[in-house]
Amino acid sequence: MQSAALESLSPTVRRSLAKLGTDIATARRKRNLTMVMMAERIGAAKTTYLKVEKGDPSVSMGIYAMTLFVLGFGEAIGDIVDPGRDDVGLLLDIERLPKRVRPKKAPTAL
Repeated sequence: MQSAALESLSPTVRRSLAKLGTDIATARRKRNLTMVMMAERIGAAKTTYLKVEKGDPSVSMGIYAMTLFVLGFGEAIGDIVDPGRDDVGLLLDIERLPKRVRPKKAPTAL
């Protein structure tokens, strides 16, 4: 039985995970690694690794991260939501800027 969170995943997220799994499978084959070798290197069962290549959303983020690390993409994980590359966040920052900047009044002496 799947959790409600997994059942409510949008089709876009499901497609993205499926593409990630396919891309991982391609990268593994390019490196001449078997599924068993990958499973051993990421410290997971072969059945879990099979789920990774299918883009199964029930696999933990840690397993996906370790898989990417073993394939040589470990640094990419830290850049996924890099604030410097967050175009929407940068636009929101600009929208929040004040329209005017006024100097603060100096305190008056009594």
